[in-house]
Amino acid sequence: MKKPKVLMIGPARSVHGGISGVVNNYYEAGLDEKIELCYIGTMVEGSKPRKLLQAMLALAVFLVKVPGYEIVHVNVASDASYVRKSVFIRVAKLFGKKIVIHQHGGDFEGYYEKQLNDKGRAGVRKVLSMGDAFLVLAPAYKALFEKITGRKDILVFPDSIEIPAVYEKEYGQKKILFLGRLCEAKGVRELLKAMDEVHLRFPDAHLYMGGIWEDKQLKELATERSDYVTYIGWVSGEEKKKYLKECDIFVLPSYFEGQSVAILEAMAYSCGIVASDIGGIPQMITEGETGILIQPKDADSLKRGLEKLLEDEELCRRLGKKAREKVEKEFSIEQNMKQLLEVYQQILR
Repeated sequence: MKKPKVLMIGPARSVHGGISGVVNNYYEAGLDEKIELCYIGTMVEGSKPRKLLQAMLALAVFLVKVPGYEIVHVNVASDASYVRKSVFIRVAKLFGKKIVIHQHGGDFEGYYEKQLNDKGRAGVRKVLSMGDAFLVLAPAYKALFEKITGRKDILVFPDSIEIPAVYEKEYGQKKILFLGRLCEAKGVRELLKAMDEVHLRFPDAHLYMGGIWEDKQLKELATERSDYVTYIGWVSGEEKKKYLKECDIFVLPSYFEGQSVAILEAMAYSCGIVASDIGGIPQMITEGETGILIQPKDADSLKRGLEKLLEDEELCRRLGKKAREKVEKEFSIEQNMKQLLEVYQQILR
């Protein structure tokens, strides 16, 4: 079968974030061997001028490359990500290319309803109608974008990961791991507040925080709690695997979330998981079966969720094992890539 020729765009693969993590997982799993793939990074980390320059350079490269490809696969979130990617979608449409819009979450509903006027919302509907395929991470996002666009062909297409080899996790260590952007929207303030009370009841409980600080005040709050909170920096590769193996609990109290690759990784490493009941998370975490769901922006709910696992080693073990089983069945990168190739072939027919 002829390999589809795909021009994919999204944040630079060096960016610390969810979409770049998904793209890097595709490369590691060999997607570029199954299709003719060219990837263009439209955003880099840094100052606004640097980001603007990257977007302009990416558009220039895109204009040169796009005639030679059949499909343009656009990885998009909300806010500035949508604004940038909407330009590429419009250009791809002008060139008559097949377009895959791959929506990765973010607070798109808040962006659409609160930040845009009627004209802006009409523009969003027009751009999103240009996709020959429209992929979202979870059923909640399918319902949202059906409401916005009126489309009935939106496909739920969850993120995926490479499943690690089975190993024996040691439970009862009371090591709690957080991986993600270190900011208000990830629930970091509530997490630190919850840990104050958790520490009083479980003095040996310790929180390890991996990521990049986006808020100076939150960093200072974490530093003040160094007796039971350790900042481990941005971890990847073998170092990240080490923490996922050693920590028996994983926490992500986000305010909004598309579908967290970090949660999938924690599931694959059999962690007991405490996470917010929002966005695509309930697609991964079933309350009392594969983890514990808590209310976002609620430090008390978060504290209770953590304490359930800290006080009951057997519950943590059972939820961790069930989480591993679920990620094996539903979120493997091989299964995901097979479905993506079917999407490509379908829109080329």
